[in-house]
Amino acid sequence: MKTLLKILNVLFVILGVIFFILLLVVAYLWIADPFNVKPLLFPAQTPASNTMTKTPSNNPLLTQEQIAGLQKLGIDTSKIPSSISPAMESCLVAKLGAVRTTEIKQGSLITAIDLYQAQSCLK
Repeated sequence: MKTLLKILNVLFVILGVIFFILLLVVAYLWIADPFNVKPLLFPAQTPASNTMTKTPSNNPLLTQEQIAGLQKLGIDTSKIPSSISPAMESCLVAKLGAVRTTEIKQGSLITAIDLYQAQSCLK
């Protein structure tokens, strides 16, 4: 019986230490924000989103909804190419897949993950 209590005591101490370490990691991630997640979670509370200029883009490849979505992500749409070469398109298909590339060409909103995966193709 005493050995069972010792085992349970050690188990709960270990779990308590793990929980405390997790709390410290979450607090650090919340305060330091090394991955810049807060502007995505709370866009109205960040001063950068209020001062960001919303310049209209004349990019023929993007719809107005795509432009607005990219600007919400903080992307300068004037830096996105206005024409896609066959090499760029094959790179996009390789990075995003044929289905997702077709969806984007048809006007689907571009996500941050899409931009991250395709950033090497758009240079």
